[in-house]
Order: sequence, then C-alpha cells, then structure tokens
Amino acid sequence: MPRILAIDYGLKRTGIAVTDPLQIIATGLTTVESKQLIPFLKDYFSKEQVELIIIGEPKNWDDTDTHATPLVEKCIKELQKHFPAMPIKKVDERFTSKMAKDSMLEMGLKKKERRNKALVDEIAATIMLQEYMRNP
Repeated sequence: MPRILAIDYGLKRTGIAVTDPLQIIATGLTTVESKQLIPFLKDYFSKEQVELIIIGEPKNWDDTDTHATPLVEKCIKELQKHFPAMPIKKVDERFTSKMAKDSMLEMGLKKKERRNKALVDEIAATIMLQEYMRNP
C-alpha cells in the first residue's frame, strides 16, 4: 500500500512527514529548505510509493487567508507541474506549530532543542498527517 506524505510549507523550510506503507502510523521524515522541496520529492518518489500529498493551508481564525497562503498556493502549482498524476489535498494547519512546540515540551526537550525550527516544522507536518488520518 502506498504512503501519504504531508507537507508543512514555509518560506525558508518545509517540514515533511509520511505514513508507513499500511497508513497506520505518521512519522516525521525530515525538514528541507523550501527551494529544495521538488528535488527532494523527486528523489523520494523514485524510492517510495506515495498515493497522496496533503499540504497545510494557512488560515486565520475567521477562515481568511494569511500572509503565507499565497506561498502555499504557489507551492501547490509547482507540485502539480512536477507531479501531475499525484493528488494533492489541502488541510487546515491552524495550531500545528503551537501543538508541535507543546509536544516538544511534553517530550522533555531542552529549550535549545525546542528552538530548532526545522524540528518544529517536521513535527507540525506529522501532527497534520495524524489529524488527516483520523478524519480523512
């Protein structure tokens, strides 16, 4: 069974998480520089079967776009251009970064480790994927 891949896209960094092949467990994969996302995915897709990409859609409390929404829309267009057969689904990413930071605190990570924004992005992508798996 193919995996589902989650993307927490940002201007500088992009957190990536994937399911296991049975789509039971969501695991953080990595964080890449956003400009390296397409080459990274081309390499990853050459090694692993993926049936769906979910990408976090930044929205405000009142469902209006945030400053980051146009960046995500541009990323989606790039993904569609390079992977035209791959379905892409937008999911709500509100609170995922806050939840990631809270999770890091609960895991007992030291303050310096919690400041690692790449790790925050990866955990946020994992949380998004877990939420999606609960409510597809």
